[in-house]
Amino acid sequence: MGALVRTSATAVWLILCGLTVTSWALGTRHVFGVNAHAWASVVIIVVAVFKVRLVGLYFMELKYAPRSLRGLFELYCAVLVVVLNGMLLLN
Repeated sequence: MGALVRTSATAVWLILCGLTVTSWALGTRHVFGVNAHAWASVVIIVVAVFKVRLVGLYFMELKYAPRSLRGLFELYCAVLVVVLNGMLLLN
């Protein structure tokens, strides 16, 4: 049991759980002020894409993939944040 807790997958899983609770809290009662739903949405999108990145790197083992594949994945995550937030803020 002690070896299970010391793995990086367990630590990443705990981080993912914490980020899920953070996104939920922001979605239900954000702290950005009155009528600031857009900023709460931006933060939620950034957190969601960061979670995608963590899953890709640690659970799909892209952390150890060839540089070109990992670079494409990192580029995908960056483009995803920009496109989603751009669509949200320009709408």
